[in-house]
Amino acid sequence: MSDKKLGRGLGAIFGEGIEAALEDIQQGAETSNSGKKTDIELKSIHSNPYQPRKVFDEDKLTELAESISQVGVFTPILVRKAIQGYELVAGERRVLASRQVGLETIPAIIVDFNDDMMMEIGLLENIQREDLNVIEEAMAYAKMIEHFDYTQVELAERVGKTREHIANITRLLRLPEKVQMMVVNNQLSMGHVRPLITLKDKDEIIHYADEIIDKNLSVRAVEKLMREDREVGQSTEAGKVVKVDPQLKAVEKAIEEKLATRVNIANKKIVINYTDNSDLNRILEILDLLEK
Repeated sequence: MSDKKLGRGLGAIFGEGIEAALEDIQQGAETSNSGKKTDIELKSIHSNPYQPRKVFDEDKLTELAESISQVGVFTPILVRKAIQGYELVAGERRVLASRQVGLETIPAIIVDFNDDMMMEIGLLENIQREDLNVIEEAMAYAKMIEHFDYTQVELAERVGKTREHIANITRLLRLPEKVQMMVVNNQLSMGHVRPLITLKDKDEIIHYADEIIDKNLSVRAVEKLMREDREVGQSTEAGKVVKVDPQLKAVEKAIEEKLATRVNIANKKIVINYTDNSDLNRILEILDLLEK
């Protein structure tokens, strides 16, 4: 679908600022995809199936609900017609807050968006507003790469991030689900899990994650612990003590951070680990070795 990528399609319709474009429609600007403002029943509205955000800040939601209870909903939500009722395009927090205060209807604009537009708008709107936790953000990027066939460079340009940011965030999805939830719940930071991503064994990753939380380890302490454990594991070979070159270890660590994968330097060889073809292509793209 290289000639019909939605990023380019939406750019032609709305320009590069999806959030601003949606707000323009909500404020009454006319486009070929916008409709008339009307009031619709809240019970007839279904969530956007492509909404990446699963966790909402309860305090902010309560604050919005209190405001709506006093002054109502000023900015209409965006919906499209579904087989039954309507599917939400933008404005989920307003819908949730309105339901919380017991409203029966909400102002809305019915727009004519297809499934691809719904998906990209649902992802881009939340990414641009930075409302997502890092795991939700990673899932949003992964969906866009898979569905729209973006390279990391193209996606980075589309969402206004660096390619390195896209690469680092999407690597989080290789963590076991238990560890992902530790990140979502703010028990582990990006700094904590970055060295864990280089590990292959899921049980080993979970072991380190539990230890980080149990001992309240800092990021530097985690890096030191893993480095010491690795040196112990590499300190014997065929029953002989092997001297670990600290300079090579520093180079090894630098390459791992650059490629976000496990790297071993030994016996005048550099071994770069990858999990599947998609991961290999990711590494080749970082090394600028993919065919243009």
